[in-house]
Amino acid sequence: MPLHTAEALILRTYKLGEADRIVVFLTRDRGKRRGVARGARRSRSRFGGALEPLTRVGVTYFEREGRDLVTLDYAEAERSPLSSSDPAACVYAEYFAELIDESAPEGDPGETLYRLGVSTLDALASGAPARELARYFEYWLLRLQGVYPPHRVCARCGHGLDDDRQGGAGLVPADSCFVCRRCLDSAHPRPGTAGPLLSCEAVRFLRGAAAVAPERVAELGLGESAGRDLALVHGVLIASHFEREPRSVRVLRDLEQ
Repeated sequence: MPLHTAEALILRTYKLGEADRIVVFLTRDRGKRRGVARGARRSRSRFGGALEPLTRVGVTYFEREGRDLVTLDYAEAERSPLSSSDPAACVYAEYFAELIDESAPEGDPGETLYRLGVSTLDALASGAPARELARYFEYWLLRLQGVYPPHRVCARCGHGLDDDRQGGAGLVPADSCFVCRRCLDSAHPRPGTAGPLLSCEAVRFLRGAAAVAPERVAELGLGESAGRDLALVHGVLIASHFEREPRSVRVLRDLEQ
C-alpha cells in the first residue's frame, strides 16, 4: 500500500457515514484524486480547517491498487482563502474550486491547471479584488480548456475589437467567435445568433489579463458595467462548455448584484 506525499488543492468534500468525508483534491504531479478522510466531521478532527475549498495543503495518502478511493492520512493547510480580509472570499474560492473540479480529469497530471488554482488562491488571500479576479480566472480557465474565442479582432471584418470606433464586441455562440458591433448591426446580420455584448473596456481587460499574473489584476481596471458584460459572456461560455451552470454561480450572482 504505497504512501504518497504531495502538495494539493482541496476542491470539494462531501459526507460519508457518521463521521467521515470524501475529499476531492488536485495534486501537482498526479492529477485529481478522491480520498476518504476518516473522522473529518468530528469536532476534534485532526484535519481541522484544512479541507475548505481551494485551500492549498500538504497531504499524505495511501493508495491501494484497484481502488478508486485513496485514504487520507494527513492534511495541513499551507494557504487558505480564510486568510483573506474579504468576507466574500470563501464564496469565490468555492466557485473557483468547482470550476477546477469540473475541468480536471481523474488521475491526469494537470500542472497548468494546478498553477492557475494556486496563483488565484494566492491573489485572493493577498487581497486582490475578488470580482476582477473572478473574470480573470474564468478567462484563463476557458483558455486552458481551449474554448475561449479569439478576442483581439472581429471574426468578420478583422478590425480590432478594442477600437472604440467598432463599438465593442458581441459573442456569437453558434460560431464560437466575437464580432464587432458594427458587423452585428450591419444590414445583413445572422438572425438569432448574437449573444451577450462586450464593451471596449471589457475587451481591453481581456487583453491585459492575457499578459499579467492574477495578483496584478487590479492594475487592469474593470468598471462595474464592463464587469457585468464579462460575467454574462463567461456565463454563456462556461454553461456551454460544461453543459450546465455551476452550482456555486447562483450564490456568486446574488453576491455580485
